[in-house]
Amino acid sequence: MVDMTGPSLLVLAAGRARRFGGIKPLAKVGPNHEAIIDLLVSDAVDAGFSAITVVVNEDSGPLIRDHVSETWPAELDVTFAVQASPRGTVHAVEAARDVIDAERPFAVVNADDLYGTEALRLCSQALVRTGANVLVGYRLRNAIVGSDPVTRGVCSVVDDQLTSIVERREVVARDGRFESHGGDVPVTLDPDAVVSMNLWGFAPEIWQVFDEAMARADRAARLGDGTTTDEVLLPEVVGAMLQGEFDAPDRARKVHVLVTETRCVGVTHPDDLDAVRADLIQQVADGSRPKAIFGREVAEGR
Repeated sequence: MVDMTGPSLLVLAAGRARRFGGIKPLAKVGPNHEAIIDLLVSDAVDAGFSAITVVVNEDSGPLIRDHVSETWPAELDVTFAVQASPRGTVHAVEAARDVIDAERPFAVVNADDLYGTEALRLCSQALVRTGANVLVGYRLRNAIVGSDPVTRGVCSVVDDQLTSIVERREVVARDGRFESHGGDVPVTLDPDAVVSMNLWGFAPEIWQVFDEAMARADRAARLGDGTTTDEVLLPEVVGAMLQGEFDAPDRARKVHVLVTETRCVGVTHPDDLDAVRADLIQQVADGSRPKAIFGREVAEGR
């Protein structure tokens, strides 16, 4: 049974993932051949989210829509928005503005990450309780799957408030150590460092910040080479907002950080799939993940 009084969730599924070689949200990683997006949204429903908006692109959007129609419960409140050009995660969120209730708090997640019900519930409950901006942060040691390098946003937190996010690139786990080889220092990262996996909750006032961020990007594009394809990314815009670079209400310029000790399992590279499948099988075995999505198993082979 879906709680129809919960907050809205935006699922960002418009990425092109050209290097991945397929549609990452539809990659079958679950013990019963569930796709990533199936597991993610089932966890979100269990966590108290009641309205789901999936942001897709024009190419893979029809395939994702068909999959959702065939797989998810008919009673689930699902809508779609189209991001017409690949201009980053802020642009993707803006694409859904006319689809969701823009006067209410909402959450944002990636469609290729599995955050776990506990972390999603932290976000959902915070939105219901306070309606203010929130970031659910993970320990770095719980946010790495596989051996291929990834990018992680390392957070600075003071009195449970986010003060900055620094993108660390080429992050790898080696013999129990975590290292970043993207050119920044220090190379060795604290395994207990809090990192962002793009599990955000936003107050309605955040639209003012996003509007200004996109307007700036448009102006910069017009003054540049005439294109408007530069990405506008959530971590960068939130980081700039925290530094006072946007004219926004006080409520919009603060982000409360909730740290979870659970794992975030995501797919970045094709080589991650086997590791993710093994991780999810173990989660089911140890009881931390239900055996079925939406209270039922997906048909074999779907």
